[in-house]
Amino acid sequence: MVPFRQFLLKIHSRCNLACDYCYVYESADQSWRDRPRLMDQDTVRRTAAHIAEHARTHSLTEVHVVLHGGEPLLVGAERLDALLGVLADALDGVAALRLTLQTNGLRLAEDPALLPVLARHGVRVGVSLDGTAATHDRHRRRPDGRGSHADVARALRLLTDGPHRALYAGLLCTIDLTADPVQTYEALLEFFPPRLDLLLPHATWHTPPPGVPGRTSPPSRAPGTGPMEPVPYARWLCAVFDRWYDAPRRETGIRLFEEILVLLLGGAARSEAVGLAPVDLVVVETDGTIEQADSLKVAYDGAPTTGLDVFRHSFTDAARHEAFLARQRGRAGLAPVCAACPRAAVCGGGLYAHRYHPGSAPTLFAAPSVYCADLAVLVDHMADRLRRDVPRLRAAAQPVPR
Repeated sequence: MVPFRQFLLKIHSRCNLACDYCYVYESADQSWRDRPRLMDQDTVRRTAAHIAEHARTHSLTEVHVVLHGGEPLLVGAERLDALLGVLADALDGVAALRLTLQTNGLRLAEDPALLPVLARHGVRVGVSLDGTAATHDRHRRRPDGRGSHADVARALRLLTDGPHRALYAGLLCTIDLTADPVQTYEALLEFFPPRLDLLLPHATWHTPPPGVPGRTSPPSRAPGTGPMEPVPYARWLCAVFDRWYDAPRRETGIRLFEEILVLLLGGAARSEAVGLAPVDLVVVETDGTIEQADSLKVAYDGAPTTGLDVFRHSFTDAARHEAFLARQRGRAGLAPVCAACPRAAVCGGGLYAHRYHPGSAPTLFAAPSVYCADLAVLVDHMADRLRRDVPRLRAAAQPVPR
């Protein structure tokens, strides 16, 4: 059993955008419809107490709490302040509390009371932005159809240009194959993010990724050992990687690339998207139910469910649940084709949700990632760049003869 170190709290279950790719509202699992809009204070107190208990039981020196939704800032400044106070009080003297919040950004510009609350509690803020205005507004629209890029840009300027710059954690961008990859990257750089996350659209073998509708059958052997299939996501990511990697100075961090580079160099990743590290994240919904990562909502109705909640169960109970244990088996938990692949230690089989196939056995997530071929090309491309650079870097590190 691996203890949880990341606790994702769904503090508001509704959103003020209607993004066409949203895995919460547009996917197979529709449990949000039956949940309360807000996480009430009793649920917050019980959750905070269980986090503190989990930290004491497992001697954790720090815990990470992510505030999520829906759109978490819809709770409002007053309720957010109270919620953060409960968490801080519960963890005081137990473990260091690291707080982050993922938002679409709209409320930051609409409610001037929010940023001071976030600053008072030291909450790092990640904002979702999908590149250029045209690309962003193609997907991330308000319910009435209006685009949101201009409002998000205004919120980002408030966050980055004023006294709250230290709260800025970075940007999250979902890949759109119809958008130019380098233009997308450079549009994100306009907001000077300390870090970027580039996300593959959530997809499975049952609901293939946009742009590759025929991808419905998992491979029977490792990529590179048979006919090459189209890999548009790899090509997109490789273009961004080369632009980022070849920059004369560090412009920003890109999480996916940094994690893969660390793994290629023999290190350990901290992301569930790549590598074989055991998952240490748990989700608490607005009604107090304890669930697996909410990316699983793209698979089928009820996919993230555990049957546990903060009113009757502890997080140690959850960590012992078979659903979490299944994601802590490393290479042994991969599909046979993945376990035999030379890239297994790096790609790790891909994100768990992306492995869903209705006919896979012994579990419904026993297939390779639906992005298997793309991940293989990306990993090989990055490995090749590293191999070419290592001799030069070693030579540069040698002392100059006197």
